Amino acid sequence: MNGKAVAYAIGKLMQLTGIILCIPLGIAVYNLEAISFASLLDNVEAIGFSLAIIASIVGGTIISLFYRADRNEQGIREGYAIVSLGWIILAFFGSIPFTFYFIAHSDGTGFLNLLTCFTDGYFEIMSGFTTTGSTILTDIEAIPDSLLFWRSLTHWLGGMGIITLALAIFPAMGVSGYQMFRGEIPGPTADRLRPRLAQTAAILWGVYALLSGVETLLLWLGGMPLFDSLCHTFGTMATGGFSTQNSSIAAYNSAYFEWVIIIFMYLAGVNFLLHFNVLRGKWRQAIINREFIFYTGIIICVTLFLSGVLYGGTVKSPEDAYSHYRHDKPTSLEFDNYVVNESQKFDNLHDCVRTTMFQVVAITTTTGYGTADFDIWPDIGRFVLLLLMFFGGCAGSTGGGMKQVRILILIKNGWRELRKLTRPNLIAPLRMGPVAVEEDKIANITAFFILFMLLFAVASLIMTLFVPDLLTAVSATIACINNIGPGLNGVGSIENYSWIPIPGKWVLIACMLLGRLEIFTVLIVFRPSFWK
Repeated sequence: MNGKAVAYAIGKLMQLTGIILCIPLGIAVYNLEAISFASLLDNVEAIGFSLAIIASIVGGTIISLFYRADRNEQGIREGYAIVSLGWIILAFFGSIPFTFYFIAHSDGTGFLNLLTCFTDGYFEIMSGFTTTGSTILTDIEAIPDSLLFWRSLTHWLGGMGIITLALAIFPAMGVSGYQMFRGEIPGPTADRLRPRLAQTAAILWGVYALLSGVETLLLWLGGMPLFDSLCHTFGTMATGGFSTQNSSIAAYNSAYFEWVIIIFMYLAGVNFLLHFNVLRGKWRQAIINREFIFYTGIIICVTLFLSGVLYGGTVKSPEDAYSHYRHDKPTSLEFDNYVVNESQKFDNLHDCVRTTMFQVVAITTTTGYGTADFDIWPDIGRFVLLLLMFFGGCAGSTGGGMKQVRILILIKNGWRELRKLTRPNLIAPLRMGPVAVEEDKIANITAFFILFMLLFAVASLIMTLFVPDLLTAVSATIACINNIGPGLNGVGSIENYSWIPIPGKWVLIACMLLGRLEIFTVLIVFRPSFWK
């Protein structure tokens, strides 16, 4: 392991992060009543962003210059170390503005207060970079625009991958690019579109930016403010889910906005290589792509099923829904009125299908936006959504979860093994369309599934030590390791994670990182032999 080469690459990433932080700093300065040195010193957000920019750019420049001579001495190990350590370090620098803001607005003092503020800031930004969308903010609309924009921008950067962006901007940065590309791009494979990896990264970011621009334009033309349009586009295309409103997309009460966001959440869950081919006129690629067909079929079937369950306003009774664990319960009368209002969203067939599809697509693609409180849906609906959290988007998309292709291959392999029980000598290659899947890839996917479920079980077990409700503890783990955002009960669609104790938050932070980098990339760094 060449630690100097790893340090050089991380230094370049710190420089890039510092440059990007200038955007929310500009928003903070723009929103000042009078731009002067004195007003900057009185503005908490401006100070926080300035400190983060100085720390990341100066620190990154010193590190990259000091280790420049070793930049070309990398291999597979260095590539994975850069991805894992890079995400942890970049989240630290990205959390400085939020940490500073929380400290300035907290009533407490001492080390515990500082630790709480840092934990909350790191949680929020790691949730942003990993496109999880879980939040500790209790009043989102009270947060300054600069911080709201930054948390949404971290979604957009993390969706396609900030290291992939660095490969496109710094093609000669001297790192083992393909290992980094494999470590950051979601899915069991990371195919190239061009012989040069920098060209592939640039193409992926180009398609990503194009779709983001189109969605922003559609939302803005529909009447959504430009600031909100950008923030919600970042959350949609990255399948993140951070909103500028306390009640998420439901705050706009607009069928137009919901349909636009449904379409682009769906597109964000599709492999971006497939987007590129379709944009070039190769429509047949979508028709023959088994993962894309499976992904689309799951969304359609579950939407129709849950629409049938919910049509006519058949949500849970107020008494049953009120029994769910919530950290800060409303009064019984307030909750009764709330349930009645929620049930009216399913009285009309069009509204029922739209609302149901929005939640199905938001959960399947791991976006986590909300237009309804699915925590008061019948238990069969809640259970189906909980299962969908594991499916995620397609490989090569910005979606989290285990990915549709892995689920499909596991199902096919299970069916093949059943056939072999009665025909032991059967030779039946597992196929995805016309292509046979290699046996070592099947073994890799099986190992991934076992490790994923094992880590989920261990993290859920630990969370039960900090959360007094079993379903809340388990669903919080599912929501974070699959990069969903909302869970059930105490972390449901209208709840947040602010009340979870500090140790529990760090467990969930680890789950977010493991889920986004797909376990192997992170776990391999903790093997002692990896560093030899």
